[in-house]
Amino acid sequence: MSIRIAKSAGFCFGVSRAVETVEQAAGQGKEVVTLGPIIHNRHVVNKFDEMGVRVIEKPEDAQSGMTVIIRSHGVSREVYQHLESRGVEIIDATCPFVKRIHGIVEKAEAAGELPIIMGTRSHPEVEGIAGWCGHCKIFETAEELENWALSGEISPDTPICMVSQTTSTEISWKKSVQIAKKLFTNVKIFDTICRATESRQKEAAQLSAASQAMVVVGDAKSSNTGRLAMICREQCQNVVLVDNASELNPEQFQGVAEVGITAGASTPAWIIKEVNKTMSEIINADAVQEENFAELLEQSIKTLNTGDKVIGIVTAIGNTEIQVDLGTKHAGYIPYDEVSADPSVKPEDILHVGDEIEVFVVRVNDQEGTVQLSKKKLDGMKIWDDMATYVEEKTTVEGTITEENKGGLVATVKGIRVFIPASQSGVAKGGDMAAMLGQTVQLKVTEVNRARRRVIGSIRAVNAETRKASQEKVWAEIEEGKKYNGIVKSLTSYGAFVDIGGVDGMVHVSELSWNRIKTPAEVVKVGDEIEVYVISFDAEKRKISLGYKTAEMNPWNQFMTNYNVGDVITAKVVKLMTFGAFAEIMPGVDGLIHISQIADHRIGKPEDVLAEGQEVQVKITDVDAENKRISLSIRALLEPAKEEAEEAEAEAEVAQEAAEEAAE
Repeated sequence: MSIRIAKSAGFCFGVSRAVETVEQAAGQGKEVVTLGPIIHNRHVVNKFDEMGVRVIEKPEDAQSGMTVIIRSHGVSREVYQHLESRGVEIIDATCPFVKRIHGIVEKAEAAGELPIIMGTRSHPEVEGIAGWCGHCKIFETAEELENWALSGEISPDTPICMVSQTTSTEISWKKSVQIAKKLFTNVKIFDTICRATESRQKEAAQLSAASQAMVVVGDAKSSNTGRLAMICREQCQNVVLVDNASELNPEQFQGVAEVGITAGASTPAWIIKEVNKTMSEIINADAVQEENFAELLEQSIKTLNTGDKVIGIVTAIGNTEIQVDLGTKHAGYIPYDEVSADPSVKPEDILHVGDEIEVFVVRVNDQEGTVQLSKKKLDGMKIWDDMATYVEEKTTVEGTITEENKGGLVATVKGIRVFIPASQSGVAKGGDMAAMLGQTVQLKVTEVNRARRRVIGSIRAVNAETRKASQEKVWAEIEEGKKYNGIVKSLTSYGAFVDIGGVDGMVHVSELSWNRIKTPAEVVKVGDEIEVYVISFDAEKRKISLGYKTAEMNPWNQFMTNYNVGDVITAKVVKLMTFGAFAEIMPGVDGLIHISQIADHRIGKPEDVLAEGQEVQVKITDVDAENKRISLSIRALLEPAKEEAEEAEAEAEVAQEAAEEAAE
């Protein structure tokens, strides 16, 4: 009998995030409550209760000073506003994928569309989604949606926005989409089923089809867990839904050779582990009951052959070899140099008397009754088995770059050389691959040829996966006004493309600077890290419009902050007109020196006194903030000097007259 556990069993991203949020808040000494159970699992809820985290059912139960955590299902807009009015600290642990649906239905209604939601009416997630629009319709089956159209309950030409509960089944959703496209002429469809849920359901279907019995672990009240059980029953007749390991009944698995285990998104890892352990104990007990004397006798006299893989018990550790009991008439031993491929490893550090180990049969000597064994060879064989598994399961592994050649790079993974072609290195064409030497990298094993001892890997595949995950996160959390630290990826004549975490958005040239610029290169260059904000986005078309210039960067705002009427400054003449001259006070801000303010005497035209590019001392005489106009004057600085000169000349004349009178 064998047991296989689904890889996707247990917490999804949203649930894991919510649980971590509660744990962090509880560790800060606050009075923490959750609005409703944080997830559909009483064991987790009880654990948090022991940590002092209580559950309240209504927002009215929240008291001022409390920290209220909104669970991953989310809540309606009304509930959120009610909590805000209670004077509590709100921590929103709503799953980002659910939060996105809130925004979709809210905008749809504002645009005059009717939101229709596929999901279970009584489910908290659906109730929360419906609470972000004033009027919507909820359907649970594709047939119900079809009846609305055929009965006229919804007019075929009604503008419709269709979304789904994140945990709905892919089959029902696709069927509903087909009906909606067929019967409604004006429909927008948003595929909001969580891909983690889809993967979990597909894996459950595949595992149950290959198993004689299926164990589904989770809270029976959980919609997610209930659907998993339903999907498994379509493929397997013996499906058991349990809340925890104590509910397993050995009688349900009599005569069963293949058992599969999956779990709902609200099932913690430790419960899955306990179920697996209990199932293993049930299997072992059955195996012992089936053993008989004949089988035991056969084991004691069985023969061994070179190349066999056998399991034994370490009975002694000598100076040159390890003695192993194989349960046969032969005495097994492992020479020290066959213990490990690493010469620095001491056998006594990794093997101890009583250890059960699997070894490879190197040589059988029936005359002497001995068997030479090797742990090193078997470990090497297992590594190659692992390599084949990595290819099949598309596993990400860690390796160290050890070589660089014309064709690419070489990494070492568990002692095996893995060749990484240049096209799969993740280094741009013409880039410096040698710079990666000595680095630890994540890669995918894409091809294994054991006969030729050749392994090929790809760093680029991991980068693509990481980028895809980052993209999903960006699209799940994006909103207008949100700020990002991005990297300038490329420049065009009309703007700059900026990577904000796996997704590129465009900053139009008009949003790069408050000053007039001809090309984006005047402000940014490729590789620059800049802070941008979202102006608008289209999730369906995967387009994002970003802004770079801010109010703080506005030259006019900077002028108003740093200058006042009466200030004397140095300005540069930038343009001569018939009525005066424009002078640049600072980049982006010009002031006008009227022709009457250029000199302390009448002039014919500005160019008689000034030239473009000339720097002059001017006085700020007036600022029209509403129309963003500034008046400057050179004359205001010249007149005081002229008056002082005239006064000095008059005083000199008086002194001269006095001197002449005295001489007479």
